[in-house]
Amino acid sequence: MKFWILLFSLLLVMDSAFAVSKKKPIKKQSNPIPNRLIDYNGFQKIVVESSEERENKRLTEDKFLEMMAEDQTVLLDARSENRYQLRHIKGAFNLPFTEFTEDSLAKLIPNKDTKILIYCNNNFEGSPESFAAKAPAASLNLSTYTSLKAYGYKNVYELGPLLDIQKTKIPFEGKELEK
Repeated sequence: MKFWILLFSLLLVMDSAFAVSKKKPIKKQSNPIPNRLIDYNGFQKIVVESSEERENKRLTEDKFLEMMAEDQTVLLDARSENRYQLRHIKGAFNLPFTEFTEDSLAKLIPNKDTKILIYCNNNFEGSPESFAAKAPAASLNLSTYTSLKAYGYKNVYELGPLLDIQKTKIPFEGKELEK
C-alpha cells in the first residue's frame, strides 16, 4: 500500500512540475529598482519554510479555547480597530496588521517565545460588518502569521475553522453585542 501511495505522490509532483515548466517564464527586470526595506525573496522564503509548520499550528475551536486559558498566551487580533471595536474575542489585544513594526510588536509581545494565538475575518461568519470575509488567498491569518515569523516570533498558532458566531463556544465582546 505504501508503494502505491509513494508512486501516486511522485506522479502528482511530476505532473505539477510539468505544468509549471509549460508556463511562460517571468522576465526579470533588467534594471531592478533597489529598496533595502523591501525583500520579496525573504518573504517567499518565510512562506515556503513555514507552510508545513503553519498547517500543524492551526487549531480546532476546542484547542483554541484551551490555549486561550493558558498563562502567558497572547490573543492577537490584527484586524482594523473599527472591526475590533465592533466584535472581538474576549481578552484579545488589537494591533492592526498595518501597524506591525518591530517596536509596536515588542511593546505588546516583548518575548519572541511567547505563545501567540491569531484569528481573522475569515474565521467567523454571521456578522458581515465585524467579520467581513476576505478572498481566501488574502485571509488576514496568512499575512499575520507570515509577518510574525518575519519579526522572529516562534510560537504562533491560528484558529483554523470557519465558525458561526451564533454557534461558537468562543466568547465575544464589543459594541455589536451591546445593541
